[in-house]
Amino acid sequence: LILIPGASSGIGKGTALRFAREGYALSLSGRDEKALSETAKLCKEAGAADVNNAGILTNGNVIDADLDLFDRQMNVNLRSVVQLTKLVLPHIIKSRGTVVNVSSIFTGITYYCMSKSALDQFTKCLALEMGPHGVRVNSKFRSFKFLEKGKSTHMLGRVGEVSEVAEAILFLASDKSSFTTGELLRVDGGKGLMHLL
Repeated sequence: LILIPGASSGIGKGTALRFAREGYALSLSGRDEKALSETAKLCKEAGAADVNNAGILTNGNVIDADLDLFDRQMNVNLRSVVQLTKLVLPHIIKSRGTVVNVSSIFTGITYYCMSKSALDQFTKCLALEMGPHGVRVNSKFRSFKFLEKGKSTHMLGRVGEVSEVAEAILFLASDKSSFTTGELLRVDGGKGLMHLL
């Protein structure tokens, strides 16, 4: 069973559809009930590991943003992932499953970046904790699609597609990555290398 939070849109929806095409049984959740129903319908038509894809993006830096924004960012991007993982870990341990988190970074929005950096560390620490149980824990580190100017900030000269991110998540959840744990897989078109130029 593949559990996909945030499946009503974006990467969550794309990932649900990709896993459905592989014939996996899915459990979908999301905040937009109508959009989630549409995703479920599309997944059934497509042939329908644990994948955490919770996240919000809020603007603001430490000087301008208040701490309520910080709390909201941490609650959605970190606490909800930790809580969901904690709830499903007994089953994941029993089935020797895998956890895949979705992370990212974006300049100029400090609280968002802090929450995702904490998620990256959670991924590594949980991998250490779960390794003796035969459970793999990894994270897919993504770049942003929604900014047109992203074409100039990615080494490959284009922004990524949801389908490319979904393929990376499928790989991390599959037996093709059976000796991979504690990794943050970059799917960013070389954006992480741009600082070297």
